[in-house]
Amino acid sequence: MQRRDFLNGMALTILAGMTPLQVLYGKDAKVEDFTKEYYPPKWLGLRGSNNASYEFAHMLRDGQKFDFSSLKPKQEYDLVVVGAGISGLAAACFYQNKFGKNKKILILDNHDDFGGHARRNEIELDDGTILSYGGSESFQSPKALYSKEVVDLLSSLGVNIDDLAKRFDVNFYPDLNLSRGVYFSKAEFGVDKVVSGNPRKVICDDIPEGKHNGKSIEAFIEDFPLSKKDKKDLIALFKSEKDYLKGMNKEQREEYIAKTSYKDFLQDKVKLSPQAIKFFEGMTDDFLALGIDATSCEDARISFLPGFDKLGLDPIEGEALAEMEEPYIYHCADGNATVARLMVRRLIPEVSSKGKDMDDITLAHFDYSKLDLPKNKVRLRLNSTVINVENIKDGALVTYINKGKSYRVKAKKVVMANYNSMIPYIIPTLPAEQKEALSKNVKTSLLHTKVIVSNWEPFIKLGVHEIYSPKMPYARTKLDYPVDMGGYHHPRDPKKPICIHMVCSPLAFANIQGIDLNGMDARDRARVGRNLLFTMSFDEHEKIIRDQLQGMLGSAGFDHEKDIKAIVVNRWGHCYSYTENSLYDDADEAQKTIELARKPFKNIVIANSDSDWSAYMHSAIDQAYRAINEL
Repeated sequence: MQRRDFLNGMALTILAGMTPLQVLYGKDAKVEDFTKEYYPPKWLGLRGSNNASYEFAHMLRDGQKFDFSSLKPKQEYDLVVVGAGISGLAAACFYQNKFGKNKKILILDNHDDFGGHARRNEIELDDGTILSYGGSESFQSPKALYSKEVVDLLSSLGVNIDDLAKRFDVNFYPDLNLSRGVYFSKAEFGVDKVVSGNPRKVICDDIPEGKHNGKSIEAFIEDFPLSKKDKKDLIALFKSEKDYLKGMNKEQREEYIAKTSYKDFLQDKVKLSPQAIKFFEGMTDDFLALGIDATSCEDARISFLPGFDKLGLDPIEGEALAEMEEPYIYHCADGNATVARLMVRRLIPEVSSKGKDMDDITLAHFDYSKLDLPKNKVRLRLNSTVINVENIKDGALVTYINKGKSYRVKAKKVVMANYNSMIPYIIPTLPAEQKEALSKNVKTSLLHTKVIVSNWEPFIKLGVHEIYSPKMPYARTKLDYPVDMGGYHHPRDPKKPICIHMVCSPLAFANIQGIDLNGMDARDRARVGRNLLFTMSFDEHEKIIRDQLQGMLGSAGFDHEKDIKAIVVNRWGHCYSYTENSLYDDADEAQKTIELARKPFKNIVIANSDSDWSAYMHSAIDQAYRAINEL
């Protein structure tokens, strides 16, 4: 008699008389019990921001009073950094560059791992280890966007942007004759169907021009499970031969695309039916983490969504065009976790004997017990939620909670590299107008889920390497990026295991549950999505993942019961920094808010990508550089 169970994200068949570890590695296998070592990258199940990471922060936000006035600081540092994400780690590196490596630095983070969203997932299988990223994915348009400071820091860490691009096999999926596809679900479109051959241009593409294996737009859309009229209207829209804003002058057109959602445009100007509009509901979930009803036509246009070619708008050119068209191929085997790990290795060399550059760090094992040793000049303390920072005459006092106990340290200077909207609660003495400005950065939520499957032959049979799923929880499902580096090799045999990346905006859950978001701005929508996300158990996530993959791949022989080997749900309730949205924000006011929010406050400075309203690694580094130079 067998029973199926799910242990920490790993699918197991529990056999009588066998331990879970024996089931994982074989009855007679001698295995090391990795639970004895604190090593978060290997943990499965619900990751990212786990419940413990935000427990005390939410208590503080909700008005809970903490009695720490009698605490005396027992440790003193030159610098305390709040937040061990990319920005916090970069701040520590820049501080050392400016003031010397003999300075004492303490980095505090509320999570059980460092890196912020640049988190590493390691999944061990009988066939070997699969590496993946837990959030921050790739370098975004480094040639167009990276400052000298960002490039210099990366170079000093052993990251060569041009060499990194060479690690990405851009021809791998095209040479297998795979394309992008669309999954139409039975629940929304009456049939479970994957249509391959999507010819649509995407922003920051990782597939070279001319190698998408796409059909003509007519042949592609003709295969949709939609009415003849809907298909005809979609073809006309994608061919974009019509001026949908006829009668408006140029100023009115510019105002319209800035202040009108893409969904309203499709409905009111293009005159698509509700069923045809469904095709677009999910297209902006990944890149913008908002639905098309909260995405302006302006943002839809720069995301290469159709309908704007004949509107008489100024062409997108220069840096803006370069950013959109730069290949999305600057990807480490574990995403931007490589950059975080390189910085930790620089700050605390004892964590690993390897790590001289981006290749050397790829397979390096980190000893987490070395992160917070008294002899270290730099100490990184995880599971530590900062609840109060207070300026004093010659520095600042920093109070945090670790394992339920309160501690206080003294610092000459403090960098707040955490979620900016929490800072008003942590520093109650901030000026009221600065608190208000900081509170404007309400992050959007995302799930970066990793599913390890026994083989990827269903993708071969369907002819796809990436699938877009309108009106589904996971809008994006794709096979692992084809990257070989540092002795790690991307899976190349379709009969062997691979990592499937799945991306979900919790706002999809709101739509599925029929929650009315009309009248809400982007910030309120983000709050709704986050509240839904924080109430969901791993079991609920697992069912959604399995159901969607089965509907999508079942016709090609996929069986979720036997083919799914492991699941990691990287849950980020506070993921993308708030970004100016022309539907709800005035550009000039937004910039004033940004500058006011990040003003230095005596011995305290503010970093994080939040302080630039830009959810990118390079922004996090730039803001760290600015903050350190404000000390």
